[in-house]
Amino acid sequence: MLKFLLIVILLAIAVYLLVRVIQRRGLIGTDRPRDHTPPRPFGPDDDDEFLRELERRRRHPGDSDA
Repeated sequence: MLKFLLIVILLAIAVYLLVRVIQRRGLIGTDRPRDHTPPRPFGPDDDDEFLRELERRRRHPGDSDA
């Protein structure tokens, strides 16, 4: 009985390691994207349209479209 249990444990370890190697090589897809960096927060100072509008308001303070 002890030999059977040892064989099952070794087989489980071998299957686990085989799956890990295959996943690292990219042969099996995973749910999470690879090397995906989270998107940066998009602030108003990164928005080109926002910056153009600020520049327009600075150059023409009396011209308000609001």
